[in-house]
Amino acid sequence: MGSTIAAKIFACSGTVLLARVLGGAVVLGTALCSTAVAQTEPHAGSFVCPVTVVNGGTGGTYGNDVLEVVLWPQSKFVFMPGGAGFVDSDGALGIKVGWERRKKGHLEVGGRRLDGEANPVRAYIYDYGEIGFQPIYLVFPTPGCWEVTGHVGDGSLTFVVSVEKIGEGPSWRFNGPPAGMRVSMVDRPK
Repeated sequence: MGSTIAAKIFACSGTVLLARVLGGAVVLGTALCSTAVAQTEPHAGSFVCPVTVVNGGTGGTYGNDVLEVVLWPQSKFVFMPGGAGFVDSDGALGIKVGWERRKKGHLEVGGRRLDGEANPVRAYIYDYGEIGFQPIYLVFPTPGCWEVTGHVGDGSLTFVVSVEKIGEGPSWRFNGPPAGMRVSMVDRPK
């Protein structure tokens, strides 16, 4: 058909490359490697968000030897009236997410939208020592398909989630980060 299809795979050892056609796009991915995330470029104008699937789509812990994070079912955050999360003063959508630092260091988090232009993901973080459990608020400037990366020292963990907003979203409102929290918007090369 004369169209170019491209994909980017974040490499790690012990991976198996998979390919399939989904919604008119060839989707490349990996299996048997918790640090791999597949990213597709659309074919014929369609975009399929390559969410990170955990436990067959039921959600749960996703991680590697540096970090673990708890992802929702289908790796989809849905912001709706009466639902979890908050709307920040700039209209961004925030949700509490639990991380586990398996190596010492301060958690830094950032990310980018894969299906359009938007400001980067930011995180509101209370520091809980240098290792172990670390709850944060992940804040997405817009709905869409988002690649998020957490960093501790020289290690990182990347995943992809879908963010949806229904109506006015949840009733909880923020006015920027609460007192005592720092803001992280890391954009490091992979």
